[in-house]
Amino acid sequence: METVESELKTNGMFFTPLLQKNSYKQEEINVMQRTVSKLLKKSTTSKKPGMLLGHIQSGKTRSFLGSIGLGLDNGFDVAIILTKNSNALVKQTFERLESEFTECMEEDALAVYDIMKMPAKLRKFELKKKLVFVLKKEKKNMHRLENLLFEMYPDLTARKILFVDDEADFASVAYDNVKDKNIVDLKVIAGQIDQIRARLEHAAYLQVTATPYSLYLQPDDMTIHEHKAFQPKRPAFTELVPVHDKYVGGEMYFEKSKEEGHMASHLYHEIQEEELEILRKSDKRKVKANHLLTGERYEGIRSALIHFMVGSKIRNTQQQKEGQRLEKYAFIMHTITTKSAHQWQEEVMLQMEEQLRNAMEKEDPIFDQLIRTAYQGFVRSQRTDMYFPAFDEVLSSVRDALTEEELLIEIVNSEQDVDYLLDKSGELKLRTPLNFFIGGQILDRGITIKNLIGFYYGRNPQKFQQDTVLQHSRMYGARPLADIAVTRLYTTRRIYDVMEQMHEFDTELRRAFESGANSSEVTFIQKDSDNTILPCNPNKILLSSVHMLKPGKRMLPFGFQTIAKSYLEREMKKIDKHVVTMKQTAKVVHPKDARCFLVEKEKVQELFEMIYQTYTFKEGYEWDLETYSAVMNYLSEETDTNRKGHVWIVLREDRHMARIRKSTGRFEDAPDTKQDELKIARNLARVVPSLILIRQNGAEEQGWRGGAFYWPVLVAPEETKTTVFAGKGVKERDE
Repeated sequence: METVESELKTNGMFFTPLLQKNSYKQEEINVMQRTVSKLLKKSTTSKKPGMLLGHIQSGKTRSFLGSIGLGLDNGFDVAIILTKNSNALVKQTFERLESEFTECMEEDALAVYDIMKMPAKLRKFELKKKLVFVLKKEKKNMHRLENLLFEMYPDLTARKILFVDDEADFASVAYDNVKDKNIVDLKVIAGQIDQIRARLEHAAYLQVTATPYSLYLQPDDMTIHEHKAFQPKRPAFTELVPVHDKYVGGEMYFEKSKEEGHMASHLYHEIQEEELEILRKSDKRKVKANHLLTGERYEGIRSALIHFMVGSKIRNTQQQKEGQRLEKYAFIMHTITTKSAHQWQEEVMLQMEEQLRNAMEKEDPIFDQLIRTAYQGFVRSQRTDMYFPAFDEVLSSVRDALTEEELLIEIVNSEQDVDYLLDKSGELKLRTPLNFFIGGQILDRGITIKNLIGFYYGRNPQKFQQDTVLQHSRMYGARPLADIAVTRLYTTRRIYDVMEQMHEFDTELRRAFESGANSSEVTFIQKDSDNTILPCNPNKILLSSVHMLKPGKRMLPFGFQTIAKSYLEREMKKIDKHVVTMKQTAKVVHPKDARCFLVEKEKVQELFEMIYQTYTFKEGYEWDLETYSAVMNYLSEETDTNRKGHVWIVLREDRHMARIRKSTGRFEDAPDTKQDELKIARNLARVVPSLILIRQNGAEEQGWRGGAFYWPVLVAPEETKTTVFAGKGVKERDE
């Protein structure tokens, strides 16, 4: 770690108030000091920027505002903040600046301007101040900035200017084959920024992001190297924003959620694709008001609304017990951007609210039943160190909430309504105790929404770039653990899997960046039409169908069912015979355990094809055999040893794994035992992969169809380099 520059002034009039207001930890202050010191000493541009790299919703804004304050005390005269293309985010940023720098503005030492609301003419007195301009990244605004600097106030060009590019995801991506209009526009804007900067005497460039893929993986050219890896095009420098102790991110949703008994194991609630389709387009033939409380096709959104109400009231009851202020809570429904769809969703939700109220007033048993089901779900995820209210108390609170109209169902999709939607601090206004927001683009990243405990997400990940889906769902940020206990995420299994892949992608790339793993190289591969692995351009990361291969990675099918018993028994005779033949003709048999043996990858390929015939699949849980086989082939060939082209088999028989976990109601995705076959498989998988081959008995009482079957778990070798694999669905599960 580099030392903080001792000559940097840290007690100036701009930074000192921020220190007093924000209670920065020393680690944060060090990051700001190093950032400003490097901006003053290093040459930075939009193509080679300084970088503040944080996590989604992790406090990056306070870090870059602190850096601006420190910069203004140490030579910078003007700061130009480029926000994402959102009027709401401009307003929020502007409000935050005015709040943070109030004293400096009152002393006439600083002026903050929204470039869309500039005075007709600034006087010399005003121009002598330190200046901050806020503008969203939009071509017209870049022209306004150019006019302001070079036509109206050319004296500014001689002053030291700091550009801060907030949420800088695609602004400097050099991909030439991208058709997404937003990305193309951002490429144009990046060019405009470079042109403006080139005409300035003293300018520095700082990018702030939580999603660095396009910035760190951008190649210097589009040529594929012989060794199949790309040297990342690094920023001029990178400073990592410290994560605060209240931060909740992907670890909670995709790692802790797999721990039996952890409160996070109840976070995710699967919804069906059919339900999303119903909610995307008005169709009163499919949505009957009198079925909204009972119909299976609305189970997801009904559960979302009721869990939100029950969870909020549980928290309010806990707060009342502790003598705390009762908080207002928020829920986000984000499935599609069209206003007609939002109006339809609002209509459905208002009808559902009305049906709930009617059921309550008529004392229909369905009302108590729905509330009790949600309550019992929260009982399973409650914290043992907190008071948990009795059902009758929660039921009474929900009744009062419906009677007093505490639930507000509101569409949030109009840029024109920003002033109405945001409060004085620039955050989305919570008007009532229960705020159910049906959202469009305005619910995109950046806008702060307090006390979020529910997310219903249905945007199509196939139409998104890698670093936008998690942002849109707004799951991450400062969250009290007591709120996490009543938080729920509703989405399809397909989208959840994409989110999980993205979390892993993010985690592994950060690890490689921070540790210098693989000599700071990342390998990009794809499967061609012949099912072979080839190197590919990094722009493949713009696809949602990406997977990270890394040492010890487990890959397996799950969520499948076996074929009918009579057909299964016939197929299993062939597979059992093939397994015996593999063992008899193995290149190596483990001297201490004959159930472990090394075989040619071609025989494993045949095995996969035979096993595939014994499975049936439901939508969202398909096993892409071609991709699975291609990964196995790739991993077995990435060595120069005599193990090349081989796979270790770790055979286990007579297992009784249930298809669905009783504790969570989810499909079992860990048929292997950590301290037995998985441990052995990882020890064997040094230079080639291991395949844990588990023969399950498949009893009907375990949720199967009464016949034995094989369940394969592929384990990546220890020497696997960090690899981005662009392909179809390969189910991946880390321990």
